[in-house]
Amino acid sequence: MSESSSACPARAWERRPGCGRPSVQRRRLGELEVSVLGLGTVKFGRNTAVKYPEPFAIPDDGQVRRLLHLALDLGINLIDTAPAYGASEQRLGELLRGGRKDWVICTKAGETFDAGGDRSSFDFSPEAVRASVERSLRRLQTDYLDIVLLHSDGSDLEILDGGALDTLNDLKRAGWVRSVGVSSKTPEGALASVEQADTAMLALTPEYREDEPAILRAAELGKAVLLKKLIDSGHRPEQMGEAMQLAFAHAGVASAVIGTINPEHLRGNAALAEAVCG
Repeated sequence: MSESSSACPARAWERRPGCGRPSVQRRRLGELEVSVLGLGTVKFGRNTAVKYPEPFAIPDDGQVRRLLHLALDLGINLIDTAPAYGASEQRLGELLRGGRKDWVICTKAGETFDAGGDRSSFDFSPEAVRASVERSLRRLQTDYLDIVLLHSDGSDLEILDGGALDTLNDLKRAGWVRSVGVSSKTPEGALASVEQADTAMLALTPEYREDEPAILRAAELGKAVLLKKLIDSGHRPEQMGEAMQLAFAHAGVASAVIGTINPEHLRGNAALAEAVCG
């Protein structure tokens, strides 16, 4: 997408209503208000040891900046990143400069990625979680994070019992973080996460519905969750409509995070989200 391909070239961070059409709806996530469609940013910073069906090149700063402006014009305010997403946090810190107030930033703690070794490492000790949040604040060039999730390695219950969530709650009380939770990997962990934390990031697809009880429980508790892997990391694009209908039928779902570096995909996802929710 070139600058000249947009009728509303991105010059400043203010949203231009109508420029991006359509405008996605928003839902409550605790004290936050988030767009029902969130923008995932793995591809902003990492293209090795990923689960996507096709290889891709990491976009340059101009491409990412235009995509971010398009997202904002479409009404998308939730952006999802993580230390494990390579250079994603650092790039967002530079590219969102001057527009922090327009975004709800979700990042994570507990997992880091070694680009040289193409592998992740995990540390959920209180010291490591605190250090991770401090690094994210620096990289994202902000003095607060809207959402921080523990980036589970699959041992959800052990993580919850190990003090990592207590550390995030301490940082929340200190004003560093506004909402805390877990990006879980097991149905048991999903349920425990919505019971114990402000929110959780859960998986839901037409084929995988094991986390659905946790979504229902979140609604019972007056909470809401974020969803990931709506189309199985891009392996089931033909299911996007069905997946969104399933997701947004739940009162306990605040937003579905879908990653893309393709402007037309972003427009299509936003149009579909608006059609389903409208």
